[in-house]
Amino acid sequence: MSMNGEFLRVTPGELARALEDPEWALDFAAEVQEQEDDRTAPAEARHFTTHQTWHLLDFLLKRLAFPVDITYGEEPIPEADDWGYEPPRYLTDERVRLAAERLGRMTYAELIRGVDQAELVAAEVYPQIWDSPSSLEWAGDVFPALTEFFQAAASAGHAIVIWLD
Repeated sequence: MSMNGEFLRVTPGELARALEDPEWALDFAAEVQEQEDDRTAPAEARHFTTHQTWHLLDFLLKRLAFPVDITYGEEPIPEADDWGYEPPRYLTDERVRLAAERLGRMTYAELIRGVDQAELVAAEVYPQIWDSPSSLEWAGDVFPALTEFFQAAASAGHAIVIWLD
């Protein structure tokens, strides 16, 4: 079984309801996931997954002191059960806007510049596939799509709920 980074765009009203009723939020997330598939453009999607690249992206962003925790979220959803590997967390619309702005200023090439695979092995970055010279390119397609997803959420004034599944 693999671990996947999951993101759900929510309106301010949906976030308020999720904070009051975490069970509703889990059902809502499942409903959105069922309605969309991988062909939905990130700018149009309510749900986005980084698949197994979540930990690599987290490592790379933290290495650059990225100001928003877009991998795990920043605020817990009170009294929420695990949605996979842990309870969900969220980013407010203000934090989504900051993340989108900063993501829009960087490329994946800049994100991986100067990274050595040995660093990833030493940090035990999941999944442990860092023996190939091309392994850093693995998240190259995911990063621009994640940026597009965040920018669309920011433009709409949405918050984002985040979990590992």
